Amino acid sequence: AIYSTFLQRGYDQLVHDVAIQNLPVVFALDRAGLVGADGATHAGAYDIAYIRCIPNLSLIAPSDEDQCRKALTTAFRQNHPVAVRYPRGAGGGAVQEPAVTELPWGKGEVRRESSIRAEARQGRRIAVLAFGTLLHAALEAAENLDATVVDMKFVKPLDTELVLELARTH
Repeated sequence: AIYSTFLQRGYDQLVHDVAIQNLPVVFALDRAGLVGADGATHAGAYDIAYIRCIPNLSLIAPSDEDQCRKALTTAFRQNHPVAVRYPRGAGGGAVQEPAVTELPWGKGEVRRESSIRAEARQGRRIAVLAFGTLLHAALEAAENLDATVVDMKFVKPLDTELVLELARTH
């Protein structure tokens, strides 16, 4: 476990000592995103950008506590490096399933579907792709916009099949 912002200080080690060798290492990235009172030096604002370009390294962004447990379990069971990013502070109080299972690898999940039929309003439907804890704000906003909301879960690998389907229907 490491603060997201501090991992960027070890970028070369991350690339050379883990990713290029494709080692099964799990990085739990605490304080991912803006961290408020911790100050600018502790904000994990760049991890998505710098991790996406590192070979062999995957990145999961869980949306709540239960999904974080599943993401860490999923990461632990991989045979390559995986980072799991989560924000500072307590979660929203998600109900946790008793069994800790894996997430379907690289797959997002539609959490809200627009009520507008795709064939009736081609190009008029809105799709919001949410990563991490921004899912909850996206679901709230989607009620006013009548938007489809997808919990992407994986930043890398990206669920391109789902993204292409949404691009076709929204």
